Amino acid sequence: MNGMRYGTAALAAVAAMMAAGLAQAARGLPDFTKLVEEASPAVVNISTTQKVERRRRLPPGFKIPDMPEGTPFGDLFRHFFGEQGETEEVPTQSLGSGFFISPDGYLLTNAHVVKGADEIVVRLSDRRELQAKVVGLDERSDVALLKVEVDEPVPAVRIGDSRRLKVGEWVLAIGSPFGFDHSVTAGIVSAKGRSLPRESYVPFIQTDVAINPGNSGGPLFNMDGEVVGINSQIYSRTGGFMGLSFAIPIDVAMDVAEQLKATGKVTRGWLGVLIQDVNRELAESFGLDKPTGAVVARVLPDSPAAKAGIQVGDVILEYDGREVPDSAALPPMVGRTRVGREVPVTVLREGKRITLRVRIGELPAEEELARAAGEQPDKARSERLGIVVGEVPDEIREALDLPEGGVVVEEVGDGAGRAAGLEPGDVIVRVGGEPVEGVEQFRKLIKELPAGKAVALLVQRRSGPLFLALKVPADE
Repeated sequence: MNGMRYGTAALAAVAAMMAAGLAQAARGLPDFTKLVEEASPAVVNISTTQKVERRRRLPPGFKIPDMPEGTPFGDLFRHFFGEQGETEEVPTQSLGSGFFISPDGYLLTNAHVVKGADEIVVRLSDRRELQAKVVGLDERSDVALLKVEVDEPVPAVRIGDSRRLKVGEWVLAIGSPFGFDHSVTAGIVSAKGRSLPRESYVPFIQTDVAINPGNSGGPLFNMDGEVVGINSQIYSRTGGFMGLSFAIPIDVAMDVAEQLKATGKVTRGWLGVLIQDVNRELAESFGLDKPTGAVVARVLPDSPAAKAGIQVGDVILEYDGREVPDSAALPPMVGRTRVGREVPVTVLREGKRITLRVRIGELPAEEELARAAGEQPDKARSERLGIVVGEVPDEIREALDLPEGGVVVEEVGDGAGRAAGLEPGDVIVRVGGEPVEGVEQFRKLIKELPAGKAVALLVQRRSGPLFLALKVPADE
C-alpha cells in the first residue's frame, strides 16, 4: 500500500511538473493581441474595377439573323446580342490589401493590385470607403503608391527596418484574403534575400505566414508592431497557401515610394553585365576556395562595366565594400545605388583580386534592356573529348554577330563534354582565360590542360552566354 501511495504521489508530482512546463512554454509564445489592436486601423481593403473588352457570347450554334435596322425583330436581336462579332466592355473586379504610411492619406500596396484599374476603392477598418488615385507604380518592385483625400488624419503604420530582421523571428500579416477583411496570420521569417524568377531587383523576405489571394499589398509586421515588408507573392502548386510566402522588404518599398512621390518614376543603378552563379566546379577552375561571387558572362557595349574595364570571366566578389555571396545578390545591390555614384567593385581575374572603380549608370527601360541583351549572339557552341567541333560557318557567325574565332560543336557523345553540359550548336569562345581562335588552337589548349582539373568554358548559346565547368579526363 505504501508503495502504491508513493507511486501515486510520484505520478502526481510528474504531472504537476509537466503542467508547469506547459504553462511556462505557453507564456513563452508571442501574444499578438496588442499589436493587432494598434496596427489594424492603418490596414485597408482595396477593391478595383477595370473594364476589359470581350466578344459578345452567343448561344452555341446561334447566329444573329441578317435583319434590317428599324424592323421589330432586327432591333430586338441587336438590343440583346449586338452586331455579329461585336465586342463589349465588361467590368471586372479584384481585391487586395494596403496600408497607410502617413496620416495625410498616402498608402502602399502592390503594383499588380491596381495596375490598369479604372476605379480604386479603399475600405477602412471603420467601414468608410474612399476613392484612391495612383500616384505612381513600379512593376519591377511590384510597389504602388496611392493617395486618398481625407478631411482628418488617418491611422498610419510605423515603419521598421527590414535589414534588421533575423531568420526565425516572429512576424504577422494583416490583410483581406478572399475578401475577408482584417484577417490576421502569423509565422516566422524563413529566409532573407530570396531571388525569384523575373524579380531580379527585390531581395524578398521568405516567411511561412499564411498568405492567400487578397493578402497582396498588405503589411508584414515584426513583434514591435513595425512594418518590415509588403506581402506580395506565394509559391503554390494549388493556387493556395503552401507554407512559402514572399514579402518585399519595406526599405525597398519606401525608397520606391519616395521616388514615386517626388518624380512619379523610379530610377535604379545599372552595371551592364550578364552574370551567373559560381558552382563548385567553376570555383575550382577559377581558383576559389568555395563557390562565391558572380561570374561575368557578358559585358554589354558602352555600359558602366565596359567603361570601367570589367571583363568576361571576371568573378565579382565585392560590390561597394560588401561581399557578393552569389549572382542573385548583385542586382539589388546595384539597383539601390544612386545613379552617377562611383563605387569600388572587386573582381577575381586570372587568380588575382583587382578593384575597379565603376560609375553606375541608370537602368534602361525593359524594352531598351531587351534590345541590348538581344545584341548578344544567339547561340553558344563548344567542343571537347567525346565531341566533334568545327570552324564556325559564316552564316552562323553572321546570324549570331560573333567576332572572329571560336569553334562550333557539331556532335556530343559520351565523355567530358556531355558531362559539362555541352550541346550541339554551342560555340566555344574561351577555354579558361584564353580566347579560342580556331579548331587547331582549341585542340592545343585542351591538350595542355592538366589532367583531373576543372576548366571554365565560355560558350554562346541561343539563350545567351554561359560558363560551363569542363572536368579534364585523366587520360587527356
